Amino acid sequence: MTLPVRELRFRESAALELEKNLWKDRYVSAIMQDGRRSAPVRIRYRGGHTRGYPKRSYEVASNGVITHYNAEYDDPSMIRNALSFAFFNRIGVHAPMTRHVRLSVNGRPAGVYLEIEGVGRPFFRRRGIAAEALFYAVNNHANFEIRDSESSERKPSLLSGYEHRFGGQGERTRLAAFIRALGEDGPASAIRRTLLRVDADNYLRWLAGAVLTGNYDGFEQNYAIYRSRRTGRYRMVPWDYEGTWGRNCYGRVVDSNLVSVTGYNRLTRKLLEQRAIRDRYVRLLSGFMNGPFTERWLMPVANEMLARLAPHIRKDESQRWSYREFTEESSRIRTYIRERRERVRAELSRL
Repeated sequence: MTLPVRELRFRESAALELEKNLWKDRYVSAIMQDGRRSAPVRIRYRGGHTRGYPKRSYEVASNGVITHYNAEYDDPSMIRNALSFAFFNRIGVHAPMTRHVRLSVNGRPAGVYLEIEGVGRPFFRRRGIAAEALFYAVNNHANFEIRDSESSERKPSLLSGYEHRFGGQGERTRLAAFIRALGEDGPASAIRRTLLRVDADNYLRWLAGAVLTGNYDGFEQNYAIYRSRRTGRYRMVPWDYEGTWGRNCYGRVVDSNLVSVTGYNRLTRKLLEQRAIRDRYVRLLSGFMNGPFTERWLMPVANEMLARLAPHIRKDESQRWSYREFTEESSRIRTYIRERRERVRAELSRL
């Protein structure tokens, strides 16, 4: 099975500039070729701790369209992000499109990468969604709290942890006011009014996806939040799901019970305090356990991805993991699904 080929070309001066600004989000000019055409683009390194790895991830910008090329260096299967986003789309949460490709940089093979659709205006246009504003949750301050979780001091900004992508200044004020209202211990009626600013169905489906896939980092960061122009309510988009399906974001094997069925942020707690919303969540989770979160649905998807990658991973010298470890990942993902189903069912009985 062949994978699409992408080729990045840029001058030596641009390569030096990238290395000089490794931990900064500065773009350099490049050319992207995909086998059919060449186009001028801007590129930069992306990621957090992964920027220090020998196999780097890239962000490519062209005419307002952002595409990410993830090295997936910590994931021996290289499919955890792709499988997670396929699962989210299956349960009714819009998630980025993905495709595995072979990347070359200035004529040298860089190995297998995961091409991921960026979340921005084109993402919403493709889906016919009118988004008024968009924010990225870029660190663990994006937990809908008004105080720092470590120091207990009031945050200097209620938008600490967020990167504002589009929408006017008023959208910053609106989101900050929403977070402030969540943090105040007012009357129950005031909390219920605040929660009406959230698309509860979307949020509960997103919560279920993070819980079932086991993304420990997915509740306080690694998501996008946008405001629907049609309803005026906030909705969620998942992002960065490499640390899932039984491994964390550094590739270490973790317990299938690492993530609580109720998640870890203030907005989730406030929503699930409402009996009607909690009952909806239980029904959703139960439905997913009888449908898409099963070996019968997930394993054919996972195994098809793994089979497509296998001949390329075998020859890819850029991988951190051995080919033998790659071949064991199907079994590890299957075991995670079995164990996670048991743990979630046990927790659901206590909700």
